[in-house]
Amino acid sequence: QVHLVESGLGSVQPGGSLRLSCAPSVDTYPLPFMAWFLQVPGMKPEGVAALGVGGTALYADSVKGRFTISQDNAKNILYLQMNSLKPDDSAMYYCAARAETVPIRQLLVSGSYKYWGQGTQVTVSS
Repeated sequence: QVHLVESGLGSVQPGGSLRLSCAPSVDTYPLPFMAWFLQVPGMKPEGVAALGVGGTALYADSVKGRFTISQDNAKNILYLQMNSLKPDDSAMYYCAARAETVPIRQLLVSGSYKYWGQGTQVTVSS
């Protein structure tokens, strides 16, 4: 069983930046389809950013121009660079991954992914 481990727990002021990382807990086969989700209490996970076929990035409208998703393919490490953070960005952030192809219209859907991390809290507050 593959487990993903997030890092980058942080508390920042509005307008600040934070980078999240996610890596498998053990060496594993390639996981080309990876994504970040956020979740606030009482709500379902919400897709933030994802990598599709050929590394094409897809973003939620709320983070376009502020967040950047990237991947170290050799190590299956996923990153999320978060800039111009807002209080509304405060949430638990999870990374997710899948080896099989995910259709582009499903990239930001939580049910598309097989492997998940334990989550890391991001708090944006003055």
